[in-house]
Amino acid sequence: MAATDFKDYYALLGVAKTASVDDIKKAFRKLARQYHPDVNPGDKAAEARFKEINEAYEVLSDTDNRQKYDQFGQYWQQADRAGAPRGGRSPSTNTSPGFDEFEFGRYGSFDEFVNDLLGRAGTGYGRTADPFSGYRTSPSGSGFGDDRATAGVNLDVEAPISLTFSEAFNGAQKRLGIGGETFDVNIPAGAKTGTRIRMRGKGRFSPHYTSQRGDLYLIVELTAHPFFQLDGDNNLVCEVSIAPDESVLGTQIDVPTPDGMVKVNVPAGVRSGQSLRLRGKGWKNLKGERTDLMIKLTIVPPKELSEIERESYEKIRDNRSSDPRSHLAGIKL
Repeated sequence: MAATDFKDYYALLGVAKTASVDDIKKAFRKLARQYHPDVNPGDKAAEARFKEINEAYEVLSDTDNRQKYDQFGQYWQQADRAGAPRGGRSPSTNTSPGFDEFEFGRYGSFDEFVNDLLGRAGTGYGRTADPFSGYRTSPSGSGFGDDRATAGVNLDVEAPISLTFSEAFNGAQKRLGIGGETFDVNIPAGAKTGTRIRMRGKGRFSPHYTSQRGDLYLIVELTAHPFFQLDGDNNLVCEVSIAPDESVLGTQIDVPTPDGMVKVNVPAGVRSGQSLRLRGKGWKNLKGERTDLMIKLTIVPPKELSEIERESYEKIRDNRSSDPRSHLAGIKL
């Protein structure tokens, strides 16, 4: 620290130079609660004050650093680099009541103390659990740019969200419980399996500055629908059965679509497995545009025949003019 940057740590904590370790601890705890960025989101002045309070406590809670600070004032760090006396402390014995002992015998780190101070969920004393330990880190995340805290640390996280076809097609609002938090999320109309929904500021907390958080990416998973499916081109696909006479003579059938039932003309002579296309009746994209509905036709013969049906089919068989297997006669290895 340059001489011109000297800070009166006692004044920052509001204690006298004769203050005991307990007095310093109590003052810090009170001010940390007041100025912590999580309590004052977006308040740059409060964040700056919180960092100064941190710095002051880090020095004054350490026996050796406090002794050098009291002796050398603004030059205490230079004195340390120059080999100033260590106040008689054995190099191998740590008697400092610094962060690890700020009632800290029961905390594993300063952040665990902050979590307790602000009432955030954890595992109690010792190691605080990562609320996103069961979720994937988002490969697209880049973390934050704070060179002291999160540089190179990816705070973004992914979590699955299961949607019905109706919720995904029409859009919906869902209330989710993820990472120990409950929040509402708006599902855009046209989401599909693999769609990523970004929840800004709902990811992991920074390991150093808990006012900083990554983003949560919800990865959509569609539950199976009994009638509709999505194909690789994002067209909506369904399968409809027709009778043999309908395939031969052609017909008009009613087919469900996302917009309700529509009448579809089936041309004469269709084959089983042939598809009909209904343009603009398929899935939505996130811009509100529609893909097509593909209707796959399946010819289903009746399992039971009435007497007149049997007679009719026998008559057709006996009088059929075409052989659908005539092309097989010349096939051989």
